[in-house]
Amino acid sequence: MRKLTGITILLTGLALVAATHAASAAEQASAEMMNANGESVGAVTLRETPQGTLLHADLENLPAGAHAFHVHAVGVCEPPFKSAGGHFNPTGAKHGIESAEGVHAGDMPNIHVPESGALEIEVLNTQLRLDAALFDEDGAAIVIHDGPDDYVTDPAGAAGPRIACGVISQ
Repeated sequence: MRKLTGITILLTGLALVAATHAASAAEQASAEMMNANGESVGAVTLRETPQGTLLHADLENLPAGAHAFHVHAVGVCEPPFKSAGGHFNPTGAKHGIESAEGVHAGDMPNIHVPESGALEIEVLNTQLRLDAALFDEDGAAIVIHDGPDDYVTDPAGAAGPRIACGVISQ
């Protein structure tokens, strides 16, 4: 009987470890970012927290200046990246950090790339969850635009062409 109890405890422990690992995997995701020439421009990791999703972007070889940084609704990154669809917006909110009717889950602050073209930042997106809405059958992507988001123009912030894209994967 003692042997059976030990085996039961061991199996229960293994099940808890497996469940914890599965929960951890579900709470993290990443996106390998590429430019329109198919060259790597870095990566973004996403980690769910109690306050939202923390995005850690480690980027390189980007043009200097302000650029919109968004989550888009489709996980397809075919240049010129219109394949990524519009912004991820599962609640149907208006666009814009400065809009009284915004913000939606794809909205994030602009990034400011220095002359070196390299940037490492963290952004907390309080509207974004690593859930079934984000990982639906067509997925989602991180997109960097040529210009800055104006934070008010619906639906996308008048940020111009898309210059980098990465499919979000678990």
